[in-house]
Amino acid sequence: MKLTVYNPQKSRLKTLDVEITEENTTWFENSRTARSIARITDFNGGLLIQKLSYSYPIWLYDISRDDIDHSHKKAKDLIKPYE
Repeated sequence: MKLTVYNPQKSRLKTLDVEITEENTTWFENSRTARSIARITDFNGGLLIQKLSYSYPIWLYDISRDDIDHSHKKAKDLIKPYE
């Protein structure tokens, strides 16, 4: 699927061709507010973090779901500077 993401390393939006599957994505089904993390997806050596809101996912380089222990809280902390 084509997905427009925010790339904070380059301070711009980028369109990526991303496959979101059970193997590369952790879903947080207990998320209820717009500020909550809906999913984290390993992509191309980095991590896509999608909030429950209609905002663009944030693409961070050189980090994976394993690096943050598939943690909702750690993902939220990673994107805090970009909110």
